[in-house]
Amino acid sequence: MHGLQPLLAFSETAKHGGFAAAARALGTDPSTLAKAVGRLEASLGLRLFHRTTRQVRLTGDGEQLFERCQRVLAELDELQTAAAGNRAQISGALRVNMPIVYGRKVILPVLARLVQKHPGLTLDVRLTDAYVDLVRDGIDVAIRAGALSDSSLAATRIDSQQLILVAAPQYLQAHGTPATIKDLAKHQHVVFRMPTNGRDRPQQFRVRGRTHTLEPAHSNRFDDGEAMVGAAVMGLGLTQVPDYMAEDELADGRLVEVLPKLRPPVMPIYAVMPGNRMVPARVRVLLDALQTLPGARRQ
Repeated sequence: MHGLQPLLAFSETAKHGGFAAAARALGTDPSTLAKAVGRLEASLGLRLFHRTTRQVRLTGDGEQLFERCQRVLAELDELQTAAAGNRAQISGALRVNMPIVYGRKVILPVLARLVQKHPGLTLDVRLTDAYVDLVRDGIDVAIRAGALSDSSLAATRIDSQQLILVAAPQYLQAHGTPATIKDLAKHQHVVFRMPTNGRDRPQQFRVRGRTHTLEPAHSNRFDDGEAMVGAAVMGLGLTQVPDYMAEDELADGRLVEVLPKLRPPVMPIYAVMPGNRMVPARVRVLLDALQTLPGARRQ
């Protein structure tokens, strides 16, 4: 094996799920990548991919090599930047995964300002409410809300969100305004279907210092937060969403908050990265920028 080219070919093929897509990203042709990966497999004596006519999939050995390879390439990128002595010239592709609505409303403006400040930066942004594998998908930074279950990630708290229960005034006029949690059973609800498992996300409330969860029986289900807010505005029921999703509708009176004294505790929002690796300069400037989010939201 000569140099890092075979490792780069392997890494990009794994990230893109095929030789054709990886070749487009690298500006080469698929046969060149396939031959480079073949040489890498021969030199290691390992099969790294399960190959089909449509895609390639990592083997167990490939999974282990890919995780190590990502660390090596990230550290090499940082070392090259340091050796050049030119940290002010931030460049490269910044790969960010973020929730759909929060990403559009809060993070996208930050990214836009970064690119304007550092013309050498390019963005590779994945908007999804599903959790992704940062190492497998080659993600530099992911934005996640709530408690973090993966201890292998390096996390920086950047913000917080408050869940609020809202409804349209016309809905409340027709069906009454709930005064207690028990009253919610009489109402229609708009709930979020979680993309990770297809289940409904329970509603949360805090009563006498304790957090209670509720799974409404009469629900209209959506897998998009903006659609949930829109459905509530149209009078389809009560919905519980993060505060930033409904701030415009609350401001102009299309929605009103219900049971405001029973709000659950605020949820932290983190920028997370794969742990145990050097932080490239392009990632460091993003983390610094995220620390400047509006202070009123960071509780």
